Amino acid sequence: MIRILLADDNSFITGGLEIILNMEENLEVVGTAENGEEAFQFCLEHAVDVALVDIRMPVLDGVLATKKITQETDTKVIILTTFDDDAFILEAIQNGAKGYLLKNNDPKKIVNAIHSVMQEQSIIQAEIWDKLRAVNQAKVGLYADLDALELTEREKDIVKAVAKGLSNREIAKLLFISEGTVANNISALLGKLGLSHRTQIAILYFTGSGNGDAE
Repeated sequence: MIRILLADDNSFITGGLEIILNMEENLEVVGTAENGEEAFQFCLEHAVDVALVDIRMPVLDGVLATKKITQETDTKVIILTTFDDDAFILEAIQNGAKGYLLKNNDPKKIVNAIHSVMQEQSIIQAEIWDKLRAVNQAKVGLYADLDALELTEREKDIVKAVAKGLSNREIAKLLFISEGTVANNISALLGKLGLSHRTQIAILYFTGSGNGDAE
């Protein structure tokens, strides 16, 4: 059973999501929170596998709550919001969010995202990636210098594929290698680049910084 926390100051949102998610055979909403601090405290005191966290909340916003939750607990965070502002996206991902989805998604997509992050995958929906790419295309030094990072040709190909939002299966098909080889290469890349999860690879590629130092 996957244990879920819903963090949103709109009780209509949490109430609706709770009903939908509890209808799934292997999902259970174990709690709700009205602000980021409540969400963090709940994750400290209870076993929570995945927290669905809104960006705009009182007391402590979703970005800072994500940072505290991911640094001090084993809970995985998915940002679920109506706001697709690129600054929030970057901050949330850099603070450890494993997913970023808009609230207007079909509930099934949210359910699938929960299962994906439990399998150590990162989920950023296509519309958000497109916005992130468009914003960064206006910046000087958009893409990281992959040669300067001393990456192999295979590693460069994988970085670019991850930046396109491709899954391990899609990357394997594109590069004619096994999914296991893709996973091993991504793990090696994370260690080589000093990053903690795959979405930071995409940020590194787009902005030239994987650790939040980009302007």
